[in-house]
Amino acid sequence: MTQRIDDYALIGDLQTAALVGRDGSIDWLCLPRFDSAACFAALLGDEDNGHWRIAPKDATTCTRRSYAGDSLVLETYWETRTGIVKVVDFMPQRDKAPDVMRIVEGVSGRVEMSSVLRLRFDYGSIVPWVRRSDGHRVAVAGPDSVWLRSEPPVKTWGQQYATCSSFTVGEGEKVAFVLTWHPSHEPRPALVDPYDALEHSLADWREWSARCTYEGPYRDAVIRSLITLKALTYAPTGGIVAAPTTSLPEELGGVRNWDYRSCWLRDSTLTLGALLSAGYVEEAAAWRDWLLRAVAGDPADLQIMYGPAGERRLPEMTLPWLRGYADSAPVRIGNAAVDQFQLDVYGEVMDSLDMARAAGIPAERNAWNLQLSLLNFLESNWRQPDEGLWEVRGPRRHFVHSKVLAWVAADRAVRALEMDPSLRGEAARWRTLRDEIHADVCAKGYDPERNTFTQSYGSRELDAATLLIPRVGFLPPDDPRVVGTVHAVRKELTHGGLLRRYSTEGVSVDGLPGGEGTFLVCSFWLADALRMTGREEEARELFEHLLALRNDVGLLAEEYDPVARRQLGNFPQAFSHVGLVGTAVALPWQDPAG
Repeated sequence: MTQRIDDYALIGDLQTAALVGRDGSIDWLCLPRFDSAACFAALLGDEDNGHWRIAPKDATTCTRRSYAGDSLVLETYWETRTGIVKVVDFMPQRDKAPDVMRIVEGVSGRVEMSSVLRLRFDYGSIVPWVRRSDGHRVAVAGPDSVWLRSEPPVKTWGQQYATCSSFTVGEGEKVAFVLTWHPSHEPRPALVDPYDALEHSLADWREWSARCTYEGPYRDAVIRSLITLKALTYAPTGGIVAAPTTSLPEELGGVRNWDYRSCWLRDSTLTLGALLSAGYVEEAAAWRDWLLRAVAGDPADLQIMYGPAGERRLPEMTLPWLRGYADSAPVRIGNAAVDQFQLDVYGEVMDSLDMARAAGIPAERNAWNLQLSLLNFLESNWRQPDEGLWEVRGPRRHFVHSKVLAWVAADRAVRALEMDPSLRGEAARWRTLRDEIHADVCAKGYDPERNTFTQSYGSRELDAATLLIPRVGFLPPDDPRVVGTVHAVRKELTHGGLLRRYSTEGVSVDGLPGGEGTFLVCSFWLADALRMTGREEEARELFEHLLALRNDVGLLAEEYDPVARRQLGNFPQAFSHVGLVGTAVALPWQDPAG
């Protein structure tokens, strides 16, 4: 039976991540990187597509689970008729090879445990050859090799192309399993002690979490979201993937299934803001540096997303042997949206670099020259229609949000020149461009009859992205057009108390059949817009409602179905957690200490 998306917890080593279900099964893991082929793909198929379950014999779901303090170390408790056992799951930050460690500890009584490991390389399609070597089980297929060992050794056998183990733990007894991946042509990496690795992992996360400067009433939620963002960071480069998963559906049984294991430029501004607002300047600087490396080159070749190391080729294909989560097919890897023209990313890049400069992050020597190149391209192309921030697969349109972000690009250039006259540039030229875009949007993207900005020029459809107009400074929050837009968007796009991106009824703008859930980051944007337009209590109520939608370990997917009351879309979603941090930090609060 398919587990709910919100039944999963996340573990990771800052280069890849795994999803662990409430039944004790790791159902998703890509090795050695976020965007590598999965060796556990049961999430998008069934058990024969790869998984690793450790649980008490005959048990179905855990009693409770949580992270150990402010860490990414997962502790799962099982209460059985013979005793209580705890399973500790984590991935230590790697020296060279990635490890998955699972420590089983007896709490009381005696509990009979079972481990079933089914390795299936290349997204669940390849059954490896498994042999014994020096007390290990070794699985090899093509370029991949995985070693499994336990300390102390337990009874292990092969059954139905799986590696099975059976053992019993009593109070105070421990059994540690270590699964290590490495390229099959290289020698086995050095063994890592799982108990030392656990202590180091806990210490590393405690030290990192202690750097958070936010001390408000939502600190626990903010810390968990920041840890999640850190977990989605590809440490070698500083890039942050949108999610560690692919093809988790926006509608159960639907076709809106996309690969999110890449880094989107449009996430950059909000991610930088979230990190800086909580004191994580080092991470913000690494993200800024990734951004500069990724976008370097001809501005006409600017992409909306890149691989974790800045890779440009992300071809989309389907995997027909996987039936999809809850039969939601097709399963896709890669993302064809990489080839779309999305005007807003120019504004996001300019805004990100402006924000980094204002935060005191040392400027890169050639960053300003790159920004001037982007502006030159934008000056000649801002009047073109595009696919917009929602990456529609229908016809290009003149999306209002895209034009507003083009205005942001010109505005940030003017602001930079005003703050630092030593920078090379033509402030008057960019002011003219800024004014032209502003006038164009207000004339063609605003519906005076309904007092609201629309999704695109000449359209009557609305778009949650227009809630960002006061946030980016295009108009002040008290402008009647802003107030009217907030009211209209809230009225027409609210579903079950949360916000959809846009309407998918009738002939949808995105060119796709079916519908989708409410979009969580849009609901955070609504909370921000309510606060900015003077409706603080309503903003707080909405924010706390959103907090209640997190799963038992504080994680959010991309979307939420308010009818079925379950999370939808790729999980956990960086954008949702960025939205949470941004709203929490911006909401006013009273320090009881005065």
